[in-house]
This record gives sequence, C-alpha cells and structure tokens, in this order.
Amino acid sequence: MTLPIQPVILCGGAGTRLWPESRGTRAKQFLPLTGPASLFQQTLGRTPAGDAFAPPMILCGDAHVDTVRAQLGAQQAALLVEPMPRNTAAAIALAVARADADTLLLVMPSDHVIADVAAFHAAIARGAELARQDWLVTFGIAPDRPDTGFGYIASGAALAGDDGNAGFQVARFVEKPPRADAEAMLAAGGYSWNAGIFLFRAGRMRDAMLTHCRAIFEAADRAVAAGRHDGDALYADAAAFAEAPSDSIDYAVMEKDDRVAVVPVAMGWSDLGSWQAVHALAPPDDAGNVTAGDVFAHDSRGNLIRAGGKRVSLVGMQDVAVIVDGDDILVMPLARCQDVRAAAKARED
Repeated sequence: MTLPIQPVILCGGAGTRLWPESRGTRAKQFLPLTGPASLFQQTLGRTPAGDAFAPPMILCGDAHVDTVRAQLGAQQAALLVEPMPRNTAAAIALAVARADADTLLLVMPSDHVIADVAAFHAAIARGAELARQDWLVTFGIAPDRPDTGFGYIASGAALAGDDGNAGFQVARFVEKPPRADAEAMLAAGGYSWNAGIFLFRAGRMRDAMLTHCRAIFEAADRAVAAGRHDGDALYADAAAFAEAPSDSIDYAVMEKDDRVAVVPVAMGWSDLGSWQAVHALAPPDDAGNVTAGDVFAHDSRGNLIRAGGKRVSLVGMQDVAVIVDGDDILVMPLARCQDVRAAAKARED
C-alpha cells in the first residue's frame, strides 16, 4: 500500500511586497487576495487529508500561531513553531527531523496561487515516483515569459516513470537572470521557473543535509528533540535552533546534490509577488478595474483599488493601485509595484 504524502506548509515571514496590507502578524499568506479564502487556506485545500495526503505539518513563527489556528478551523494539522527565522533550509530541517525516514514530504510555500489543482496533483504523482527512488524532487513552472524575477532550472536527462517520462535530472540551477539570458532560455526550451516546491523522502533529505549542510540539520534536530509541546504545536528549542546557519534550501542542498530531479508543470502558478500580480489574477469589471470594498470609479480603467473599510473614489485614473489599510494609503502606478518597499521601509521603520 502506498502511504499518503505529508504536506509541509511553510508559513514563515511577512514580506513587504504587498504593503500595507501585508505586514507583521497580517502576513501575505493569511490575506484573502484572490477570493474569500486566504492564500494559506487555499494551500491547505490543495492537499486535503485523506488517502493521498496526510494531515499537514505547518511551520510558522510564534507570532502567527493564533492566526494559523484560526484559519485552520476544524482541520487537523500539526504545528511546528520556529523560534526565529533561519531561512528555508533550517525550516525544512525541522520538518525532516520530526518525520519518519520513509515518509514523503511535500514542501510548499503558503503564499502561492495554483489555478489548475488537477495538474498539480498529476505532477505530485510523477514526483512521488522519483522521490521513492531517492531523487530530491523540485517542481518547475513552465515559463510563459522571459521573467527576470525568478530563478530557472535547466532540465537534463529524462527520468522514466511507470507511465513514461516522470521528470528530468536537473542539469543546473540558474540565478535570477538578466533579460537577454531569460529570453535565450525561453527560446531554447528545457528551462523552468524555480517555484520552491519540493518532494522527497525524509530520510533521503536527512542524509543530504548531513552531507551538504550538517550544521543546519544538527541544530534543527536538537531543536526538535528539546522542543516544548503545547497541544497541537511543537515549539522548537530556541537556543538549539539559533545555532543553525541561515541559508536557503536551494543553496544548502539542491544545488550541491547530484541526485536532484525536476518535474515541469503548467498549473496556473503565481507567487503573487506584487500588487500588479494581484490585479492580473483577480476578475476585473468591464473597465479592467479590480476592486474590493466601497469603491466608485468614474472614467477610470485598469486600476486596482482595495478600499480597506474606507470610501474610495477615482476619477480619470488609469493603471494605478490604491491600497488602503487603516491609516496607511498607498497610491502608485501598477508598473511601479516593485518600488513599494520604499514606502514600507519609510512607514514601518
């Protein structure tokens, strides 16, 4: 019998790219940005507990425990609480240290959008075949534009599965490229965006970490062993976890290991990394405006307006974002969304 896959949902961090709504305890993943459910709740819904998936393990910081529990509702889950941020390698090491060696762990960020869940599940099935053969599997997003904001994965030799090609050996990882390189990779084919979604046998990742980033895994292992239980949550020991170097799983393991596979998939994926992306994914009105709350838009087209409990009126505006959150009001051209960090830094410092 095939055991269910254990989802591991990473809920750390708040980020500033969707300021002012996303900040502090109201992190991006807990906001309803593309519908009534938060991004975290949408992530939970993609891997429902049952025959295919075990109840999820959720990694979060102490500040987000109450929000996680509230948004879980009656859904069963295990919480693993990080005492401080130490990047994705240490977070994943906590999950690995807590899991049985033969358990397949599906690691997912909590703040992504996946429109085609059936395609995602088909990719997971292909990836599981490879993970059971002790490949460390990453899922690559089929690129539809030469985007310079993502890392890329180059596919190498094809890897066979039960029903044909299950994926490819990773030839190399590519850092966020300049425009010309991104255009060349798109034209050449065989490249995917790196989405930060992984699938592997826990014992295989444990061995890989002991080989490539021993200090990270051993600190996480000690933090789990000395952790404090509180109902459904295990609070990792702060003194032990603080000794873990801060590094991403890509740098710490995936780029160093010689048995890494990629499963490319087109599944309507977005990391929702800007207000422009929120505008692009939400259903617009006849004038191309995307609105939330009490909004009046006259002779205005292509705007994103989130009223945040206020009454917002636009006249003669085009392609701008207006985001209201409490006393903070952000107004900018949608094309300048990457500059939101400047406002966030000035207001939050």
